[in-house]
Amino acid sequence: MRNLPSILIVLLAASAVCLLPRSPYASAHEFAADGTVLELDESNFDSAISAFDFILVDFYAPWCGHCKRLSPELDVAAPILSKLDKPVVIAKLNGDKFTRLANKYDVDGYPTLKLFMHGIPVDYSGPRKAELLVRFLRKFVAPDISTLESDSAIASFIESAGTSFPIFIGFGIDESLIAEYASKYKKKSWFSLAKDFSEEVMVAYDFDKTPALVCLHPSHGEKSVFYGPFEAEFVEDFIKQNQLPLAVPINYESLKSLKDEERKIVLTILEDELDENAEKLIKILRAAASANRDLIFGYIGVKQWGDFVEVFEISKGTKLPKVVVWDRNEEYHTVVGVESLDEEDQGSQMSRFLEGYREGRTVQKRIGGPSLIGYINSLIGIRTVYIIVFVVAVIMLIQNLNKQDDDDSVREQTGENITDASSSSRDIGSEEYRPGDKKED
Repeated sequence: MRNLPSILIVLLAASAVCLLPRSPYASAHEFAADGTVLELDESNFDSAISAFDFILVDFYAPWCGHCKRLSPELDVAAPILSKLDKPVVIAKLNGDKFTRLANKYDVDGYPTLKLFMHGIPVDYSGPRKAELLVRFLRKFVAPDISTLESDSAIASFIESAGTSFPIFIGFGIDESLIAEYASKYKKKSWFSLAKDFSEEVMVAYDFDKTPALVCLHPSHGEKSVFYGPFEAEFVEDFIKQNQLPLAVPINYESLKSLKDEERKIVLTILEDELDENAEKLIKILRAAASANRDLIFGYIGVKQWGDFVEVFEISKGTKLPKVVVWDRNEEYHTVVGVESLDEEDQGSQMSRFLEGYREGRTVQKRIGGPSLIGYINSLIGIRTVYIIVFVVAVIMLIQNLNKQDDDDSVREQTGENITDASSSSRDIGSEEYRPGDKKED
């Protein structure tokens, strides 16, 4: 795996975080913070960064087709972000022309987005469509904890939070119990305290006593309730474990969120993760995950990711669903006698699988690393770009790289000629792109 082509690693490497000194002479009055996208250059860059508490800078190149597609999205988002209680200003800088600034902030491809918060740059790795970009950035400037005084305030908070992050609501608990973790996990979750609420709310959010800390995953229709003990380690464990849904669809985005996880993954490999039978099995996985919080339960479809799941010895003759325990690196385990699940009573079979795993009735195996490299080298066409990035992300986890992907769109390399496949491989971060789609510059 060490032979992985360097260009693919470059495509996923995160830009290093640098500190930017703030100019004592800057003033917000030097700029028109009216919702337009500011055009920066070497003469006003430092002043702009100092003038605004939150400013998102798009490092672009005029010849970059992906930059051209991003530009109108930023134009739409800018006036909305400027009207937030804590405004976010959007600016752009021609990194191809002002190379000193691009090099200073480790810009190695375009477009690169960096959010400067009180002068300190943070790599932006969120969505690029205007509506989703606004929702994502609101998270950075929102208070650590929102106070909710009524049922309607609770409903409004949940609606405005959207579905991109888990939502934690404390009912009848003191702010001091979660304040530290609300600050620590602010970029990954929404936090709030409900001061006044009705019995209808208790029924709606599945808790029957207080104090209670409820976690919602709106996009997955999941709720989890924590009744204590409200001591530091237990509260944080609950928050950490609920950063992910109970059953995690394994894909490029979820792999990024698993980067810092220490738990192993109970990975269920399905024929098609979108069909009716899959929905029933996913409910079983959620129930198993709820009772086995020391493990992550994930699923992946052969139809969606056939080229990848081959590394777990999946072929046309393999009986599916197949279940393995994957360490997220090079090794995985099968359980003797329960390698696959029959259609009947899959809940009992999953219980036997977990029992066998915990009792050590397993066979240790290694993922098919060489076949991954061979697969990458043999890829032809845009259709499999999504898979390329997915495989590269896995290998980066295997190599224990600590850098994050700072770009969900394709990053066109500065001063280099690269193939259509490699120049498009990071465009998969946008929600509208799916395997089989073709992106044209």
